[in-house]
Amino acid sequence: MGLFGSFLGIIGFVFGIPLGLLVGFFVFVYSETKQVKEPVVRPISELGPHALQELLPEIPLWVKTPDYERVDWLNKFLLDMWPYLDKAICEIIRSTTKPIFAEYIGKYQIKAIEFEELTLGTLPPTICGMKVLETNEKELVMEQVIKWAGNPNIVLNLQVSSLNITVQLVDLQVFAMPRVTLRPLVPTFPCFAKVVVSLLEKPHVDFGMKISGGDIMAIPGLYRFVQETIKKQVASLYLWPQTLEVPILDESTVAIKKPVGILHVNVIRAHKLLKMDLLGSSDPYVKLSLTGDKLPAKKSTVKRKNLNPVWNEKFKLVVKDPQSQVLQLQVFDWDKVGAHDKLGMQLIPLKMLKPYDNKEFTLDLLKDTNINETPSKKPRGQIVVDLTFVPFKEDSNKFGGNSEGYGRKESGIDVVSDDEVQEGAGLLSVIIQEAEEVEGEHHNNPFAVLTFNGEKRKTKVMKKTRHPRWNEEFQFMLEEPPLREKIHIEIMSKRKTFSFLSKESLGHVEINLNDVVHNGRINDRYHLINSKNGEIHVDIRWKVV
Repeated sequence: MGLFGSFLGIIGFVFGIPLGLLVGFFVFVYSETKQVKEPVVRPISELGPHALQELLPEIPLWVKTPDYERVDWLNKFLLDMWPYLDKAICEIIRSTTKPIFAEYIGKYQIKAIEFEELTLGTLPPTICGMKVLETNEKELVMEQVIKWAGNPNIVLNLQVSSLNITVQLVDLQVFAMPRVTLRPLVPTFPCFAKVVVSLLEKPHVDFGMKISGGDIMAIPGLYRFVQETIKKQVASLYLWPQTLEVPILDESTVAIKKPVGILHVNVIRAHKLLKMDLLGSSDPYVKLSLTGDKLPAKKSTVKRKNLNPVWNEKFKLVVKDPQSQVLQLQVFDWDKVGAHDKLGMQLIPLKMLKPYDNKEFTLDLLKDTNINETPSKKPRGQIVVDLTFVPFKEDSNKFGGNSEGYGRKESGIDVVSDDEVQEGAGLLSVIIQEAEEVEGEHHNNPFAVLTFNGEKRKTKVMKKTRHPRWNEEFQFMLEEPPLREKIHIEIMSKRKTFSFLSKESLGHVEINLNDVVHNGRINDRYHLINSKNGEIHVDIRWKVV
């Protein structure tokens, strides 16, 4: 049977394989194929929530909220830089915590505290989305959504009495929505003075903690208590409107200084001036200016043929930094032809003045203020001036003034009561920032013309652009608040070559100053009249002396 069974097995193998291949070939060739239906293709928007959840278990933020942008390039940058960032951040942590640990050594029988292991692992944080917000201020605002499921290895070694205790942090997960603001933007690298960070929501922090190998987070109730404590502590420090400010540049040297008060100057008289004319006399006048001020100097009237002139003329100058600014007084002899001869000059540092105190100066005129040159022995006469520095009400606290009753503060804006509005001189500051979508029919070389109380001021001409940026400030000294006044701003375009159509209007706007007086400041964009899509950005401030 064994021999016979083996023989039949060989015969079946020899004839079975060719027979099976032959039958399979005829079935494959002559059998009818079933009709295959084409798959149904539908857009994602038509899918139901369950189908969408199966396709995308976690929907990206830039899909749910289109104002967030993908930042794959930034995540790739973090991935490549993470080994180096890990070492740098850990070194900062070590140097920061070292003096903190040193304060506890010797207390509670603690002999030593040090990191046995400190690394943030190989997995960097992931930025799920970012959006940039536009504001009317000189700042850049960015909001991110950050997730970090890291694999850090942080082991802290505590030596308490004769015990050696190790505390290990494991399975760290962080979810946060920070807002990062770069402000103010300045023309000095890296072009911002400080970084302001705040959190838009309470952060989610999850981690495990082992003490000498035991997981203390397994203790009932401890995990939730630690989670809530961390959220409350972080929220009290950094949840908006609380912020963390990181200075980058010295703001006092790079930021544009704002006016803080008015310098009242009374040019009283001068005597024994030099004789510059052929007939033994002079035609003197005085020029006044402050250092660090780009505004044109103010001038007194010309006193004809007088070596002992009496002016009694009053001027007002805007002060931005009374500790560093200097009043320059220059006396000239007016000439009908040619340059005017300098009779002498003198400087008065504003730090010599006390706020609200009137002080009279009698000064000997000098040829110049160069201390390296030998002073001239030739007397040039004297000039008598009377000075008073008056800070603005909102800045009076900086100089020891009493600001009670000057108004209340709501949302960071000084709100002036109606009774206070009716009195008090002040400074009206108009900053023409930029314009957008201004387009002329014949040319695009825009400039702005500001008209107020019959006085016209112009910005510089920006050539061949529909989005000019001027950032120019114009100041007006007023004896009373401009409650029922308006400012007229017109955007003009000027052809470079002479022609009959050398100028054309690109749009205009009229701004009522009533809101500016009551609020102290209006920083907004206005649609231009007689312009299709034109807008202008204007910052107007009113400061009361």
